[in-house]
Amino acid sequence: MDDNRTPATALDEPLGDPREMLAMLEEQQRRVADAQIAPVVWLYFIWGVAWFVGFLALWSGDVDGNPWFTIPAGVATPLFIVLLAISIVSSAVIGLRINRGVRGLSSFSGAVYGLSWSVCGTAFGLLGTALISHGMSTDLANLFFPSGFALMCGTIYLGGAALWRDTSQLVLGLVMLVVGAGAPFAGSPGNDLVFALGGGGAFLVTAAVMAARLRRNR
Repeated sequence: MDDNRTPATALDEPLGDPREMLAMLEEQQRRVADAQIAPVVWLYFIWGVAWFVGFLALWSGDVDGNPWFTIPAGVATPLFIVLLAISIVSSAVIGLRINRGVRGLSSFSGAVYGLSWSVCGTAFGLLGTALISHGMSTDLANLFFPSGFALMCGTIYLGGAALWRDTSQLVLGLVMLVVGAGAPFAGSPGNDLVFALGGGGAFLVTAAVMAARLRRNR
């Protein structure tokens, strides 16, 4: 007689409600997605502060800009550069955290997406430098560089939206394209105010909406 046979009662026990099992699986998937989204909220917040404060500083550092108060150009420009540098470093650190432990196609997509920022940014910078060397004025350069960067951001965000089916990146990308294309019509330094309110505001609003969604899912 085999004493290792499985009791009949064990075989007769139900495996559980399929709907409950599906709900548990969906809950696990949601928690994993939320864990990946949480760092992105900070990423959008950091860039939002950098754009809002940085471009407001540039606008206030121009004699034809802020009518209420003026920031010395020697303070406004370095402040903008420091905020931009902090945002770039933060993006690299947060990007590494998001991709940690990810393998396969998702890892490749994330690596290419992250690399596209530095490659495209360098390309836009070289283009602007070439235009300056061929006689582009300072006023036109002040219009070209921020708009070029905004258009680059918008395009890359649209690519990210397509890769990960992310509505927040889709909306943000479209807003950045509109801001980047429309800001030059305000002239310089008016375009700095457009980037502060339109670009910085878009980042901050997106961060707030995503943070609220994460709180609801808890």
